[in-house]
Amino acid sequence: MNASPAPVPPTWTTTTTESIRTGTWRAALPRHVQAPSPCREACPVNGDIAEWIGLARDRDFRGAWEVLTRHNPFPAIAGRICHHPCETACNRAGHDESLSICRLERFVGDHAIERGWSFEAPANERDERVAVVGGGPAGLSAAFQLRRLGYRVTLVEARGALGGLMRHGIPPYRLARDVLDAEIARIVAMGVDVRLNESPQDEAGWAKLRASHDAVVVAAGAQKPRRLASLDYGKAWVADGAAWLEAANAGAAPALGRRLVVVGGGSAALDVARSARRAGHDVTILALESRSAMPAQREEVEEALEERIALVDGAMLVRAAEGAGEVRLECVRVRFSAGARRGSFTVAPVEGGGFELAADAIVTSIGQDPDLGALGPGLPCDGALVAVDATGATGAERTWAAGDVSSMARFVTDAVGQGKRAAFAIHATLCARAGTPDEAAGPTHTTRPRTTLREASVPLEAIATHAYPPLARAASRRRGADERLASGDEVQLGLEIEQALAETTRCFSCGTCVSCDTCVAVCPDLAIERADGGYRVLGDYCKGCGLCVAECPTGAMDMVEEAR
Repeated sequence: MNASPAPVPPTWTTTTTESIRTGTWRAALPRHVQAPSPCREACPVNGDIAEWIGLARDRDFRGAWEVLTRHNPFPAIAGRICHHPCETACNRAGHDESLSICRLERFVGDHAIERGWSFEAPANERDERVAVVGGGPAGLSAAFQLRRLGYRVTLVEARGALGGLMRHGIPPYRLARDVLDAEIARIVAMGVDVRLNESPQDEAGWAKLRASHDAVVVAAGAQKPRRLASLDYGKAWVADGAAWLEAANAGAAPALGRRLVVVGGGSAALDVARSARRAGHDVTILALESRSAMPAQREEVEEALEERIALVDGAMLVRAAEGAGEVRLECVRVRFSAGARRGSFTVAPVEGGGFELAADAIVTSIGQDPDLGALGPGLPCDGALVAVDATGATGAERTWAAGDVSSMARFVTDAVGQGKRAAFAIHATLCARAGTPDEAAGPTHTTRPRTTLREASVPLEAIATHAYPPLARAASRRRGADERLASGDEVQLGLEIEQALAETTRCFSCGTCVSCDTCVAVCPDLAIERADGGYRVLGDYCKGCGLCVAECPTGAMDMVEEAR
C-alpha cells in the first residue's frame, strides 16, 4: 500500500500571492503626477524647460525647438541675453551647480537658424484683425502668438526696422545682428503685415487703428530717458545713454573725448560703457548700488572689468562743472536701499564720503519711461506706466498693453512673456465674443496617460538626488578681452554639441516622468505596472510604503492620504 503524500505546509504556496490583497493595509496611495519644475515657475515666459531639455537629451533638437517656441519665438536671442532667473531657481543648484539652461537654449536656437527651420502656418485662419503697435520683443511676441492662433496681424513700428530694444539698445557684441534678423524674419514670414516708419500720432490716429481692428496691443516701449537734475543736458559734455548707444549700435558713436563717466548700474549702463570702450574711450562706471546689488547681470559686470572699465560702486554724482579743459564730478559714497516697488529706492550719503572724478564727458543711463502723451488720452495710467491687469488689459475698450510701456520688469524675456499673455487674453476675449472654443486656454505642456496634473512646483527634497552623481556645469566660454575689444565680435560663445548633450544629462526633469521604471523596480509588492504608455498603481496590492515616491528620480510621484 502506497503512503499518502505529505501535507503542504501552510506557509508555502505553489501558486501566486494575488489572493492576498495587501492593499487593505495602507493609509496612503502613491500616484504619478506631472508638476511644474521650479525653473518653469521662474521663467518669464513660463517655458516647458524640463520637456524641451528632455527632447534635446534624446537628440530631438527639432522637437526641443518646437517646445521652446511655444512660449518664446526667440530662443537664440534669449539664449544670449536672458537674465535666466530659471537657473537661480534650478533644483540642481542644491545638489552641485545649477543647470546651464540659458546656454542650452542658445544651442537649440542656433541649431534652428543653421538649419533654416520655420514656423508652420496657422491651422485655421480667423476673420478678426489685431493691431500691434511696437516692433520690440513684447510686440513681436504678441504678433507671433496671435498669428499662430490664426489672427490677421498688423504690426506697426515707428522706426525703419523691427527689433526695438533688441536692435537699438543691445550691442552686437552681445547679440549678433544676423541672429536677431533671422528670428524676427521667421515671425514676419508667418504672414504678419508689417508697417515700418508708422505710428499713431494723436487721438484720431489711435481711434482709426481701433476702428479697423478687433483688438489693439500697445507695446511701444519706454522711449523717454530719465535725467539727473544736477546735470545740464544742453552741455556738449553731457549725453543720454539711450541715444548714445543707439548711435553706437548703428556704427556712428558720437565723439565725446577720451575719458567718459557712465552713470548707472543696469544692463543699459553696462552696454553704454562697454560700447564706449570699443570706441576707444577710457571708461568709468559710477553706480549707486554696490557691485553685488547692481541690476546688471553679474557676467556683464565681470566682462566689463576684464575689458579694463573702472567701476566706482555705492556712489552718487552730486554735481559736475567744466573747468581747466576737463569736467570735474563731485561725488559722494552712499548707502543704497531698494524700495518695496520695483524701480524705487532710497540713498543715504555716507558722512565724509565725498570724492571727485575727472572726465571729458558724462553719459547718463539711469532708465527710461514710456511717452504716455503719445498714446492718446484713453489709456488709464499708473504713475509713469500704462495701467494693466494680470492679462495686460488696459481698461480701454479692446486694448491691451505689454512690455516696458506697462511694466518695470525691464528684461527682454519679461517683455516676451507679457506679449504672450496679452495675445492669449485677446484670443480668449475674441473667442468668447464669437462663441468659439478657446484652444489656447489649457496647459500647453505634454500630459502623460494616467498622470495627475499638480499645481505646486517640485522641491529639491522630492528628488532622489542619490541617483545623480555630481557633474560639473558646462563651462562658459568667451573671447579674451583683447580679442573682443579689437574685433567687436560676440563675447560669449555657444556650447559645442557634446557639451550641450552632457549638460542635458544633468537635468533632474523635475516633475516630469521619464519612463525610467524605477517605481516598478523598487516596489516590494509588485504593485506598479506599465500601462497605456505610463504607469498604473495596483490598489489591491499597494501597502502605501512610499518607497516608489522616495526613489523617484524626478519627483514625479507623491502620496495621497486615503480616508477609510
